[in-house]
Amino acid sequence: MMNTQIPKFVKWAGGKGQLIKQFEPYFPKKINRYFEPFVGSGAVFFHIIQKYNPNEIILSDINGELINTYKIIQNNHLKLIQKLKVYKKEHEKQGKRFYLKIREKNPLTLDSIERATRFIYLNKTCFNGLYRVNSKGKFNVPMGNYKNPDIIQEERLKLVSNLLKNVKIKKMPFEKIKDLVKKGDFIYFDPPYYPLKKKNSFTTYTKDKFMEEEQEKLAQIYKELHKKGCKVMLSNSDTEFTKKLYSDFNIKTVQARRVINSDANGRGLINEILVLNYS
Repeated sequence: MMNTQIPKFVKWAGGKGQLIKQFEPYFPKKINRYFEPFVGSGAVFFHIIQKYNPNEIILSDINGELINTYKIIQNNHLKLIQKLKVYKKEHEKQGKRFYLKIREKNPLTLDSIERATRFIYLNKTCFNGLYRVNSKGKFNVPMGNYKNPDIIQEERLKLVSNLLKNVKIKKMPFEKIKDLVKKGDFIYFDPPYYPLKKKNSFTTYTKDKFMEEEQEKLAQIYKELHKKGCKVMLSNSDTEFTKKLYSDFNIKTVQARRVINSDANGRGLINEILVLNYS
């Protein structure tokens, strides 16, 4: 397997960097057009672009803060790095006071560079790198306890900018993917996972929930893409509910290390499913 660099420029619940080696045998041999509708931290994309060099790539997500950040890194990473240096200085001077001041800002009132700076700063300094918003869409994660958070990450952002050079980046809901794809395209879905235990559900990457109804809608889109002749790969939690949704397809099991868990005992290896519509 060719070694690819996975530049983790944001921490993301369920990020796939740790699973690339397990995914590798299941990727198609050749990828011409690649789509990732829940891009998150982009680990699978970073691997695909370096190893398979598709002719066209479309990354999308419903999280406007994340998508704005991708676009700024793509087009204006040097200005972003300068801004992050300012934020790092202020964080070292003021600590929690600065964190709360930045957290309170409404990102929609900021220009796009300031908005991306805020997003990365909060991601690198908040508790466990968790992205969580309340019902009003307001980021509400407390500050983490880090001695020297990696806020600037200059070399990493340069690499990400380079890899994003010819990529199309869109803010859009996952179901819109069906209007963009054609036969032979490869799509990878990494949705908010169906919870193993309902009371522990973490599905609030945006103010919209992602439970049974949304999971069923996604499974329907998966089937439509299959009928179109696309190659589709999907990750989800290993539950009876998810396995039933995709029972007509090829279900593989992979093992992931759960990182975001307040209970250290809940951070061991856990089974996840990988659903393929091709052999």
